[in-house]
Amino acid sequence: MNNNIIIMEHPLIKHKISLLRDKRTGTNEFRQIVEEIAMLEGYEALSDLPLEDVEIDTPIETCITPMISGRKIAIVPILRAGLGMVPGILSLCPTAKVGHIGMYRDETTHEPVPYYCKLPRPIEERTIILLDPMLATGGSAVDAVNQIKKLGGKNIKFMCIIAAPEGLEKLSTAHPDVQIYVGNLDRELNSDAYICPGLGDAGDRIFGTK
Repeated sequence: MNNNIIIMEHPLIKHKISLLRDKRTGTNEFRQIVEEIAMLEGYEALSDLPLEDVEIDTPIETCITPMISGRKIAIVPILRAGLGMVPGILSLCPTAKVGHIGMYRDETTHEPVPYYCKLPRPIEERTIILLDPMLATGGSAVDAVNQIKKLGGKNIKFMCIIAAPEGLEKLSTAHPDVQIYVGNLDRELNSDAYICPGLGDAGDRIFGTK
């Protein structure tokens, strides 16, 4: 497997994903759990942020201690389901800038149709966390990374909650330089391009729509 693919094994993430799968889990709880999973994945995804030593006055004395260098982080959800993961990452990085990439899936071709893209500037200097709860066919994620790179983005990390093998293969092949963080690798896509066993439509379940 590509060294840039990280499949999460933490028991808390596995447990919370099981709660998301349950069709009895209501909108409010579903939304909260998505935020919690994003925070747990973000803790891992941001483990390589650069540090620099700074001088701090404690109540006891002055000391040299490490702090994150630069703090130039861009959180970019793929609309609309990716919005559900944003609060979890912001809880770790409250000063991060937030961009948005909008696309929807054509119900006939299952291909992504882009309609919006606005990113923080200068995007080329930022660590970019691209968010989408589901990595199904991989089309939306590949297209989103393409758009980010066209605008100058370089250091890109993609985070999802569940992925199908087909989507993971497509994204990692198209963009082998992108680090991919996956909460759980599911079995397959069905004929309608939904992840199995999956958790249904993440956007509908986050926002309470049908």
